[in-house]
Amino acid sequence: MKKICLLFISVLTFIGTAHSATVIATVNGNPITDIDITSRVELMNKQGKISSINRKLALQNIIDDYIKINHAAMFNVKPSDKDADKELKRMNFDNLSDSVRSMARLAVRSDIAWGVITARTIVPTIKVDDSDIKEEKTDLIIERGLPIELTLLRLTDVPSNITLSKPKNCDDAVKIVEDLGGYPQKITAMQYELSDEIRSQIADLPILTWSTPQKGTVFLVCKETKTKEYQNLDEIIKQNAIYKKASVIADQQLKQLRRKAVIIINDERYK
Repeated sequence: MKKICLLFISVLTFIGTAHSATVIATVNGNPITDIDITSRVELMNKQGKISSINRKLALQNIIDDYIKINHAAMFNVKPSDKDADKELKRMNFDNLSDSVRSMARLAVRSDIAWGVITARTIVPTIKVDDSDIKEEKTDLIIERGLPIELTLLRLTDVPSNITLSKPKNCDDAVKIVEDLGGYPQKITAMQYELSDEIRSQIADLPILTWSTPQKGTVFLVCKETKTKEYQNLDEIIKQNAIYKKASVIADQQLKQLRRKAVIIINDERYK
């Protein structure tokens, strides 16, 4: 009977060992297991972040999460699992296994904490000037377009050496082109309805100024009319410029925190 009991205990010990998680790394004393990394990779796949080095990226993300959360706690910023669950529900990430949900909560708590810290400690120090706002506005125009109605002239098959004189108005521009034997195409549309290629060519193009020929195509903006949606755009653009600068500084701060953190990686494959 004693032998049977000992054998039974040995089997249980073997099963427990076989199913125990291996600690791949620790960050400031927080263990990160192979199960954590596998779960984080599954979460990344659900987010469409697929890569041949996903396990290394997953480990780095988990390390960063702990660093951000620990730093935020120094400012008494401590997002809870309840806060994370609300955000996961909003993201339609309800049906997750326990291990994946644990990693998802960690990631969301980290994002919330880092966002609060950035807003409290970095954003108030940021100053933007006209060049920053202009750059942000140009990026917005190229990427998405603005709520502005534009009337454009589009010329195609334009020789690269052609010289087009500055028109007084849109009708004058049409006449200039027709006198040269061309056939201008007139377009009226919302800027965000235009293709990326067109937006990139007319970004920051002054009214009644011919664009530089690209692939034999030239544009001229005859008129622009701001819609009601445009009213708060300048403030939105300013805030975007501020947060873009703040993000750069936050990334630099995270690099400094990484250097100060006690990170121990036990598995050579992750170094």
